[in-house]
Amino acid sequence: MLIALVVLAGCGSGEPRENLPRPPVPVLMTASVDDRVVRVSPRTTGAGPITLVVTNQSSEPQTITFETDELGGESGGRRASSPRIPPRGTGRLTIDARTGVYAVRASDEQIEAARVRIGPQRPSGQDRVLLP
Repeated sequence: MLIALVVLAGCGSGEPRENLPRPPVPVLMTASVDDRVVRVSPRTTGAGPITLVVTNQSSEPQTITFETDELGGESGGRRASSPRIPPRGTGRLTIDARTGVYAVRASDEQIEAARVRIGPQRPSGQDRVLLP
């Protein structure tokens, strides 16, 4: 009986738990790199978590960087890079993108970068079921 009272006394807390909304549902973007250019699809989306899956169709290994492409922005830039991707291989990177313009670049500076526009914040995934 005494043990039950001690257990019940330790269960409550004086302050209610704050229920913060979940982040937006992650967006999956794809990219391909060849010996001339980086291509990304879709080229626009809303701010929030992004996973970029990249296929390297160039003849050399590449590291892909997804970074802000604006000068003098209101807040600091964002940058994420993939691991080294072998020719004919695939890789991925994730970034929590804010509103702005981004460049998706290959490590070979001769390859033209892609431009991606990130719009306003996407809605919360709070009421979406079966999400990670």
